[in-house]
Amino acid sequence: MPDSKPSLISRLFLFKAVLPIVAIAIALFCGVFMLLAWSSRMTDQIAVERQERLIALVLSQAQFSIAHDQESATVWDDAVRQVKGSDNSEWLNNNLGGWMTKYFGHDLIYILDPNDDARFAFAGGQIVERATYQSVRSKVAPLAAKLRGLLRGPAQDELGARVLSAGASEISTLGGRPAIVSVKPVISDTGDIKQTVEETYLHVSIRYLDKSFIADLERNYLFSGLRYSAHNLLQPGEYSYPLHSSAGDSMGYFIWSPYRPGSTVMAQIAPPFIGIAAVMLGLVVTLVAILRRRSAKLRASEERLNFLALHDSLTGLPNRAHFNDRLDASLSNIKNASVAVLYLDLDRFKQVNDTLGHPVGDELIRQFTRRIKNIIDQKNFMARVGGDEFTIIVSDCVPLSAIETLCEKMITVVRHPFDIDGNHIFVGVSIGVAISPQHGTNGEELIRKADIALYHAKTAGRSRFAVFGKEMDAMLQQRRILERELREAMKSDVQIQVHYQPLYSAKEGRLTGVEALLRWQHPERGWISPDIFIPIAEEAGLIEALGEFVLRQACLESRSWPIQTLAVNVSAVELRNPAYAMRVAKLLLTIGVDPRRLELEVTESALMDSTGHCEHNIRALRALGVTIALDDFGTGFSSLGRLQQLEVDRIKIDRSFVQGFGRSANDEEIVRAIVDLAHAKGLRTTAEGVETTEQSDYLRRIGCDDLQGFLLSRPVPVAQIERLLGVSDLLVVDVEAPGNRAKTP
Repeated sequence: MPDSKPSLISRLFLFKAVLPIVAIAIALFCGVFMLLAWSSRMTDQIAVERQERLIALVLSQAQFSIAHDQESATVWDDAVRQVKGSDNSEWLNNNLGGWMTKYFGHDLIYILDPNDDARFAFAGGQIVERATYQSVRSKVAPLAAKLRGLLRGPAQDELGARVLSAGASEISTLGGRPAIVSVKPVISDTGDIKQTVEETYLHVSIRYLDKSFIADLERNYLFSGLRYSAHNLLQPGEYSYPLHSSAGDSMGYFIWSPYRPGSTVMAQIAPPFIGIAAVMLGLVVTLVAILRRRSAKLRASEERLNFLALHDSLTGLPNRAHFNDRLDASLSNIKNASVAVLYLDLDRFKQVNDTLGHPVGDELIRQFTRRIKNIIDQKNFMARVGGDEFTIIVSDCVPLSAIETLCEKMITVVRHPFDIDGNHIFVGVSIGVAISPQHGTNGEELIRKADIALYHAKTAGRSRFAVFGKEMDAMLQQRRILERELREAMKSDVQIQVHYQPLYSAKEGRLTGVEALLRWQHPERGWISPDIFIPIAEEAGLIEALGEFVLRQACLESRSWPIQTLAVNVSAVELRNPAYAMRVAKLLLTIGVDPRRLELEVTESALMDSTGHCEHNIRALRALGVTIALDDFGTGFSSLGRLQQLEVDRIKIDRSFVQGFGRSANDEEIVRAIVDLAHAKGLRTTAEGVETTEQSDYLRRIGCDDLQGFLLSRPVPVAQIERLLGVSDLLVVDVEAPGNRAKTP
């Protein structure tokens, strides 16, 4: 039986190595094939969705193009004169009728007199009977009325560079055919000819969306079998795109056979894939024998694996285990007179991942790492110990002011926006500091105390640093005591109060509104800052009751005040309640407050609720007339590029930027950028924390709408704000005289 042992080994190798690997290979190939099939289906679906979006885009551009074509002839002094003439048919046909049909491809043109009756009609490059207008009158008349209403409006000088005159357009059906109907006024291009709305002639242009329009779509965008149908009757493999008017009425359907790139590719690669899979399966059996040779290479890579075990793969920084070893070594080195541990945490990093995706979050971590490494000394040791948590060892950290200066530099450099994939992202960093030997002599103790200091930095308002103190452990216990006392204070009639800080127009210096602010007067501790008790209320589940109290109290007290705006802060917890908008509406109705006076201030994190409740409440409140302000913009996670996506009416610029005026040119430029972009999006701006006349003057020069801060007024009780409003609602600010303070009569 000399061969029995090798034979047994071969069988064991077959059953324990070869067969499992072959089974895994077969399963892998099946999985890949299923993935390809799924990918082809998803690719087909994406292709269809892109064609649907393309049709929507082409329709939108067609509406704009028709109106733009009209403006080439309707915004013209000669046109204003000619439409009013009697013997001018040829001129009108050459310039307002035939020109549109021949050159731009419009189908029907009508010129309406001030009574909205057809003065001229054109089709096919020539004048036709005016009576043809009656067949489309029912669809044109509402647009003509809408346009005249727009012309009576107050904002004709704010149309923008792409639009020369107001207009009204609609997708409709005329005689069973879909069409774009566009109405434009015939007005002066120089402004020399003055005419009232009642004297204005209107130019009506109609472009049918079947026949030539469909032919253009097929030719220019490669739609196959595109046709129009009044009903959604599809053949196998066809898709449809519904045409709707602005009111949501159905105008029929565009139907076509979509291009399916996934199915095409799948049909081409399936046969060779199966052949390759069979060949690869044979190779797998051969390659299994080579597995034993890999052991040598695995041993050679052991050093590399050890490196990876001690470093973060994303940033290349040491990881937690490596940091702990280095900290213990630094503490045991008698040459180090003192060692500081800095615990860093990015503020609102989770919102970056949730809103912009993990790739952007990863790039933010990399850019953050580069910024911090550029300002710390090379002998300092930096590590990444968590998703957005970092630690730094600073050796020989004497004096303490050097650590404080380093922390301030890190906070400042992180406050500058990060440019990632076209997104200008604002985040902050909070830092906790513990120093050996006064705070401890072993690494675990220093890390724990640095973490406690970090917690206090965050609770103090984020984007700050805190050095561990003996009182901090006691403060955690004190926080639990404050929670109990806050519950008792909410049952009292005198401890929780509402104060008001005036809001002034930067341009006019006039008091235009107030912001309602919660204040807590403890019977033993005195006034307790909202920065302390508001986070406690949020964690303890008390914030909704406090929010309802301040909103009700502010509405009751301000009903008769001569102000335009009553601003009230709203927490993300309140906005996540699906019934919040209904509660606000009921409260305003009960008290009798105009919803348009109320302005709710929210943070950007409140607008990032994954459940959609915040967005639903914001939309419902805005529909009611309540305005929404984005509070503390520029702190935590903020993105200038997301402004156009947020449903808000005002941006409140955080006080930290205003306080930086004169010390950092970057802060002034950031504020200017925020104001310019907000105005470009049609939003008002308010600057918080205005404390000097120089700050007020600069904000006024760059176009900031409203100001708020100690220069103007501190938050005051209701009696004092009523005395201010009762005497005068004007704030006298001499913006020309340096050093003048705000004065109230």
